[in-house]
Amino acid sequence: MKIQNILLGLALWLTAAQATFGQRHNSVAEKDLLEIQKLESDLIAGKHTKVMNQVFGTPQYNIQTIGILVYDGVNDLDMMGPRYVLGGMGVRTELIAIESGHVKTIKGIEIVPDNVIDSVNQLDILVIPGGFQQTLKATYNQRILDWIRKIDESSTFTASVCTGGWILGATGLLEGKKATTNWYQAEEMLNKYGATFTNERFTRDGKYWTSAGVTAGMDMSLAIMQEIWGENYTQAQMLDMEYDPAPPIAGGSPKKTDAVVHWMLKSMYDAGLTTLLDSLENANKN
Repeated sequence: MKIQNILLGLALWLTAAQATFGQRHNSVAEKDLLEIQKLESDLIAGKHTKVMNQVFGTPQYNIQTIGILVYDGVNDLDMMGPRYVLGGMGVRTELIAIESGHVKTIKGIEIVPDNVIDSVNQLDILVIPGGFQQTLKATYNQRILDWIRKIDESSTFTASVCTGGWILGATGLLEGKKATTNWYQAEEMLNKYGATFTNERFTRDGKYWTSAGVTAGMDMSLAIMQEIWGENYTQAQMLDMEYDPAPPIAGGSPKKTDAVVHWMLKSMYDAGLTTLLDSLENANKN
């Protein structure tokens, strides 16, 4: 739910709730309670914009367009995590495909993109999600790489999620930059493109944002939101999402994963990618 939409009905609710104001806020610090009382009065008076500006401030960047590249085999959460978070800024946020028609994610879900790359010449934020084999193929697709370079010429931020960092790296834009990506062959892949692997959940180097695998894309997106809107707006987005991860067991990164489990998953990745990478490298040389 967009934060702006939530506020539209808030003033009516507050009018009915004034009688129990003290009970509702009995755990709030006195200075915060006084501020909330003043803000509630302004909301009831219809001063919605004033309250929004007081609580959230104004953005530090003029972000009007956000585009997320999608393609067959894209990872569902790589794409939708940033789409959900960044979409909370209330600006045009599009899923942009390579060709017209439906796109099937790595989990087999069909989505209808909003646009195609040939029709998009400018974006304020570009996000490049990852996947598996189709992502690796995209690193050798000059049409995709050329489009990313074109968008990057005027973008405020260019970002990647998970193995999407391989695609971004293949453009040459990460050369000499610090970056992160999915744990699998992370250092080897980023070194291949002249980048330094940070082994962090997400990394910013200038205008470039990169994240580790899948769920890290949401953390990166929240960091981008914080850079644009500040802490209060970002906390509001996190509360709207109820984003407070608490996994049932330790895991989610190589250092927190049982060695045998880590080996097994790496072996599965090797089986799906090693032969394909060799064939793409050979084709690229010919």
